[in-house]
Amino acid sequence: MLNDDQLREILTLMRVIAIVGLSNDPDHDSYKVAQYLISRGFKIVPINPKYANLLGEVSYSDLITAQGELPENFKIDLVDIFRKPEFVMPHIEQALKIGAKVVWMQEGIEHLDGAKKAESAGLKAVMNKCIMHEHIRLFSQ
Repeated sequence: MLNDDQLREILTLMRVIAIVGLSNDPDHDSYKVAQYLISRGFKIVPINPKYANLLGEVSYSDLITAQGELPENFKIDLVDIFRKPEFVMPHIEQALKIGAKVVWMQEGIEHLDGAKKAESAGLKAVMNKCIMHEHIRLFSQ
């Protein structure tokens, strides 16, 4: 479990965030979180094979395709996952392949084996926390 200083460091240094499972519905949490991150200066990379574009950005079918098609100066730092726990592991494996530094499983999502795999490969893993709520909590004080 990461402490507040570690979370603050992640949210300060990780500027390009892939959002796996981003919805096009403004009422969905993934959409609200993505809008918030954009408003705070983060670059988002939508990952959802159902859509060509989301929130003004090209949407990709998976992390590997996204990283391969992004300009060289855009490296995905953090993978924010909005998928049920049973669908998390493939995204963690792709995060490892693309060289992401953090995997973040949103509030309500935990995958202990996935977190252990990420951490054993040198990534930081966050589970069951909303990146937006954590950003507000840590930077609005």
